[in-house]
Amino acid sequence: MHALEVNFDGLVGPTHNYAGLSYGNVASLNNAASFSNPQEAVLQGLEKMKAMHDKGLTQGVFAPHARPDLNVLRRLGFTGNDSQVIHKAFKADPILLRACYSASAMWTANAATVSPSPDTLDGKVHFTSANLNNKFHRSLEPATTTRLLKAMFNNDSYFAHHTHLPDQGFFGDEGAANHTRLCDSHGEQGLEMFVFGASAFNSQLPKPAKFPARQTLEASEAICRLHNLKESSQILLQQNPDVIDQGVFHNDVIAVGNANVLLCHQQAFLNQQDALQEIRDAYTGSKQLYIIEVPTDKVSISDAVSSYLFNSQLVSLDDGSMLLVAPQECQRNSAVNAYIEEMILADNPVNQVQFFDLRQSMQNGGGPACLRLRVALNEQELAAVNPEVILTDTKYTQLCDWAKRNYRDKLGASDFADSALLTESYQALDELTQLLNLGSVYDFQLEG
Repeated sequence: MHALEVNFDGLVGPTHNYAGLSYGNVASLNNAASFSNPQEAVLQGLEKMKAMHDKGLTQGVFAPHARPDLNVLRRLGFTGNDSQVIHKAFKADPILLRACYSASAMWTANAATVSPSPDTLDGKVHFTSANLNNKFHRSLEPATTTRLLKAMFNNDSYFAHHTHLPDQGFFGDEGAANHTRLCDSHGEQGLEMFVFGASAFNSQLPKPAKFPARQTLEASEAICRLHNLKESSQILLQQNPDVIDQGVFHNDVIAVGNANVLLCHQQAFLNQQDALQEIRDAYTGSKQLYIIEVPTDKVSISDAVSSYLFNSQLVSLDDGSMLLVAPQECQRNSAVNAYIEEMILADNPVNQVQFFDLRQSMQNGGGPACLRLRVALNEQELAAVNPEVILTDTKYTQLCDWAKRNYRDKLGASDFADSALLTESYQALDELTQLLNLGSVYDFQLEG
């Protein structure tokens, strides 16, 4: 059956801000305490979605989370009505409050791991929300993410949803940011690559020394079991610990795959040549597998991290070629831009590049690939998806209008003491759930 891969891009939330909350993410740390522009951020993301739609690709929309998270503030001892809780938290611990305002759910590559039906023993599409327990502000996301996924993929005949893994470090799971699928076509059985940073239980495996390894081997193994993956559809590889310590906090900062192409840096994996041979041996497709290995002497790790070359999207076009969807930072970096030009002229399916201004997201440490969750669907499965979360020309216009009416164009540290920001944010999301036909998915809706 014909199938395609749908990118569900995260809408940037109304409280998008720079708080430097993500230790190990260089861009996040470097831009801490800068003023943010939530309206510009959401419109930049929507522009990328519309561009993909205009190329004939099926493009989905993933709603943001409700922020600030008042429930967790109350669990931490702040009492009173909503306004009092915010003011008490701002006075006692402004960094904590900013974490509870974080719009990090915009990076839906971390929302979940998705296994398409050709790879699973029961023939269903499986979803497991990531627990994201390595960072406090992201650990607040899994329950809402699961509700959103169930509202989008709401037919039990085709979709299976799993509870996120236990909320502690042994099973640290960062979702699709450490998961890539290689295949001849999206409707055929593929090879799902699970990339982990360290093992929680096996002390013999190396681990980074400076920054944390956010994905554990044990978490990846658990996802394979939960998703009923065929043995021939799974491979587990370790990320190079040395590059984690240089700011490569997820595998999608050092490698990206699509269909029969894997684009990776020369230093992406532990024991790289053995890892690449393991991938070749495990790949069961009939088409040629292209592994494009970027040499360090052409693109350094530093350039890869600052430009987010590997956090670009690779998408398949109707003519069989592939498009690299890259941030403008790649174009501005002379070494990276030169390599992209060389790659496009080489003998591989990637023959186009399109650059996007995603500065608001990039400054917080997320590029094009961070902003999207990939879901391969056949025709019947796509027909079973909530149609209101699929982008159309009309939906794009509605969402841009919604954002311009509801989002501020500047947020700084003092704004988080303003309880009006909460009111504005919740009202915007209440309207959005109607626009996307999601029902009640946020705590403030369920408790109201």
